[in-house]
Amino acid sequence: MWDDLKAAADAGRDQSILGMFEADADRADAFSVTALDLLFDYSKTQIDANTRDVLLRLAQAADIEARRDAMFAGAKINETEGRAVLHTALRNLDGDPVMVDGQDVMPDVLDTLTRMETVATEVRGSGITDVVNIGIGGSDLGPAMAYLALAPYCDGPRCHFVSNVDAADIADTLRGCDPEKTLFIVASKTFTTIETMTNARTARAWLQDHGVSTDGRFIALSSNAAAASEWGIPSERVLGFEDWVGGRYSMWGPIGLSLMVAIGPDGFKAFLRGGQAMDLHFRSAALPENLPVLLALVGIWHNQGLGHATRAVLPYDNRLSRLPAYLQQLEMESNGKSVAMDGTSLTVNSGPVVWGEPGTNGQHAFYQLIHQGTRVVPCEFMVAAEGHEPDLRHHHELLIANCLAQSEALMRGRSLDEARAIMAKKGLTGDELERQARHRVFPGNRPSTTLMMPKLTPEVLGQIIALYEHRVFVEGVILGINSFDQWGVELGKELATSLGPLVSGDAPADGKDGSTQALLGYVKRYS
Repeated sequence: MWDDLKAAADAGRDQSILGMFEADADRADAFSVTALDLLFDYSKTQIDANTRDVLLRLAQAADIEARRDAMFAGAKINETEGRAVLHTALRNLDGDPVMVDGQDVMPDVLDTLTRMETVATEVRGSGITDVVNIGIGGSDLGPAMAYLALAPYCDGPRCHFVSNVDAADIADTLRGCDPEKTLFIVASKTFTTIETMTNARTARAWLQDHGVSTDGRFIALSSNAAAASEWGIPSERVLGFEDWVGGRYSMWGPIGLSLMVAIGPDGFKAFLRGGQAMDLHFRSAALPENLPVLLALVGIWHNQGLGHATRAVLPYDNRLSRLPAYLQQLEMESNGKSVAMDGTSLTVNSGPVVWGEPGTNGQHAFYQLIHQGTRVVPCEFMVAAEGHEPDLRHHHELLIANCLAQSEALMRGRSLDEARAIMAKKGLTGDELERQARHRVFPGNRPSTTLMMPKLTPEVLGQIIALYEHRVFVEGVILGINSFDQWGVELGKELATSLGPLVSGDAPADGKDGSTQALLGYVKRYS
């Protein structure tokens, strides 16, 4: 099937996107899909009906539907770790049975959700003004992103997110907090993550230095209740989750406690309902109308088909400023692999480099490269029809206009003749006209997709996050890889642990490479 994709790419690589619209007045309808509250438009790509058929056959050959059903049924599809993949159970508000090893996990899931509600309600009514979530990776990126995204719904304590072991992160955060009114959430599945525990100890020392008792000031989100208890957090203030919830998929459960504190239990449940609704759509919609499947297939077309190595995520919503970083982890930690599930080397490239920034800021930064650079960067635009500031409607109208203009400009471009005409109107002639005109040419024919939503609400955000989770899953199945392990993060962590005594001077650097020894020498001279 990869040969069919290559053939389609060879045939469609130079196809004019604008020409496809001119040839088919109904193209926008034919190459877009509406699901739940979302509209996904992929008509500004070089995908035609034949290419879409090739992509759908690729999905069918990978047995997407069977793998999807196995995931929801609790099968251990994370084969390298021997685990089920059931973050979807965390948003299964109806409580339908979900079996793992013959045991229904939903009673415990719903019980944990109830405990979260109790804790969140207590914190919201306690006089606490600031909540500091200490985590890293999936224990930080998800809730930090969602807290910013749902700022209009935040009516609880202010939330802060500390992740970096760099002392600047926690020092700058604590500088704005009152020790008497600050609560800490320590989010670490194992309760051993070095960055998280280092920051947690600093937070504890900060309270003690200000003469504030640490009793009741810490909540642990961890599966290691014993370690949390030994650290000083009693079991009733520990919220755990199972090993079938991966870190980057975990904010639907206890890792989302800070978000629940901020927007309230009802708001958090609306977020879960949005994710659950996307799950139901993913499980029931036919592949040609299945939003996660189509989003994945567009990604496969651009990366593995046409060879575009990067993907720009461009939300036209300032409150989604952390979404590109969140999706960066979701995609690149999940599908940044080089071996298939059976251990053989991949025969095609794996996941793309994901990056981005909110519009319109990016337009004054990297859009220059997107429009006129030598390499094509597929763009994924995202915008809401309605903002949260009705008195400033003109701002939102300008925002939408910019979003739509950028996708049109990428497709349409500007020809050399058009650029010559512009320069001629400015009075230029001859060689200078030609030189200046060439600087104003836009190649055009650059692909983009647009995801539109009515308004960024908790429920809609839940739909979007679940959509991208399933997109990553579909891409991983097509590539034949395990999207749910992350062995690539281990080696650096192991080496960092061994280098600690060398940095502090407690052990010699003998045996290290010359570069590492020289760098350690520099640190010793200046520290």
